[in-house]
Amino acid sequence: MNIPVIVDAIRSPMARAKPDGALAEVHPVDLLSQVLEQLVARNRLDPGTVDDVICGCVSQAGEQAGTPGRLAWLAAGLPAHVPSTTIDRKCGSSQQAVHFAAQAIMAGSQDIVIACGVESMSRVPMGSSRMGKNPNGARLDARYAPGLVGQGVSADLVAAKWGLSRTELDAYAARSHQRAHAAQSGGGFAREIVGIDTPAGRVLQDETIRAGTTVEKLAGLKAVFESEELSARFPQIRWATTAGNASQMTDGASAMLIMSEARAQQLGLRPRARFVAFDVVGDDPLYMLTAPIPATQRALAKAKMQLDDIQHYEINEAFASVPMAWQKELKADGERLNPRGGAIALGHPLGASGIRLMTTMLHALEDSGQRYGLQSMCEAGGMANATIIERL
Repeated sequence: MNIPVIVDAIRSPMARAKPDGALAEVHPVDLLSQVLEQLVARNRLDPGTVDDVICGCVSQAGEQAGTPGRLAWLAAGLPAHVPSTTIDRKCGSSQQAVHFAAQAIMAGSQDIVIACGVESMSRVPMGSSRMGKNPNGARLDARYAPGLVGQGVSADLVAAKWGLSRTELDAYAARSHQRAHAAQSGGGFAREIVGIDTPAGRVLQDETIRAGTTVEKLAGLKAVFESEELSARFPQIRWATTAGNASQMTDGASAMLIMSEARAQQLGLRPRARFVAFDVVGDDPLYMLTAPIPATQRALAKAKMQLDDIQHYEINEAFASVPMAWQKELKADGERLNPRGGAIALGHPLGASGIRLMTTMLHALEDSGQRYGLQSMCEAGGMANATIIERL
């Protein structure tokens, strides 16, 4: 079996998904093309040797409807014979792209694969591909009558099940900003971010981090998913999820160069990490956000490891209740959990987030000299991917 390794991992700055956001004037194809172009150039890679480009993207509508990885590759002036495909496993789309890339190399069917992801949430709003339609169908609605709920309500269900208070959620959110600000101020993100050219100039750092965030300020925000109907259906909910303790809608792109260890050696490229284990699993779609717990357990079992063997955990901060429930259920060390902040501070550009998290985790492992990292992220429909990597 071929051994897949990570040779490089980069990302764009994270920008607010607003009309005045730093990347709002950049078409998603142009955004991703700049990241791909820089990934190829900085590794002095012959782009014609790439076997496939696997791209995560969730809202495949409008400007993201045309196989964005393929169009971005061509927009970067790279060889037309290199193909691409698009992956939609919701928030874990680009993490799944990494899995597929590594698995293709393990199988021996491909040798060099770029996994990537993009989401311009300012230009293609979340939910655009639904066109106002119910995607469930009558049979699914019947199975889960009186009905499934949106992710925000699921976040409040998770908070209630694991006994997480509004104050605890807000404290976690403030800590995410504090940790991200500390990483940014200390140059912790400098090596992983590549600059993006925009009509207003070159963007070089994240604009989503709010250094002045406090629990007191977050306490003034209104819970956003409360309704009389849902309160009657779920009397256990205390409605604690707000815009401040949830992930930010963001524009961003990310990319990872993955190849067989033998090819990396042949090209004189240094492998930076190897894959220890992968997993993907489904869980209760009503609670929707809990699958990182069984995904983590399954990945650890495959790796024959315990959670304490891992020095760095990246659990996507879709909502504060997600990593907090994961931590509480698995009795995880909070100091190892998202030590450079997460999506509450850095944002969550859906299709790009999987590789964004893994890029941050890899660089943090290198900076700290630590060995193992574990990543998992919840996905719509009650799914989650999990990945364990070893820094080399």
